[in-house]
Amino acid sequence: MPTTLNPYLGFRDNAREALTFYQSVFGGDLALSTFGEFQASEDPAEVDKIMHGMLTSPKGLILMGADTPNSMEASTGSSISISLSGDDEAELRGYWDKLSGDGGTVTVPMEPAPWGDIFGMCTDRFGTAWLVNVNGAAQAAPAT
Repeated sequence: MPTTLNPYLGFRDNAREALTFYQSVFGGDLALSTFGEFQASEDPAEVDKIMHGMLTSPKGLILMGADTPNSMEASTGSSISISLSGDDEAELRGYWDKLSGDGGTVTVPMEPAPWGDIFGMCTDRFGTAWLVNVNGAAQAAPAT
């Protein structure tokens, strides 16, 4: 198996809700393990919290996440964004619409960018920043 780079998101008490939302955006299989299943916390309030979650989409995207234990500080805000890019404008706009809608915030509208691509930035309702880029080559390709 080749080495992969997978975004891993941290949450405070809402990892299940967030990962289920991302499953509604990207589709695929969602595997969730709780702290209780692995006796990973002595805090009874953490029994049902997500110790590890992994979403694998039909397109091969992998997104992971977990709840931060109560004993640890949950970091808020970040200099990290998740970037989605490719040639399939309909697919990428579909992700964009779901991520930026329903409580999300548009930072940069999804529109033609100076470098020739269609590009947008948003923050979803869980505070995750997303960059979505449709490669310019897709628009420049002649119709067949």
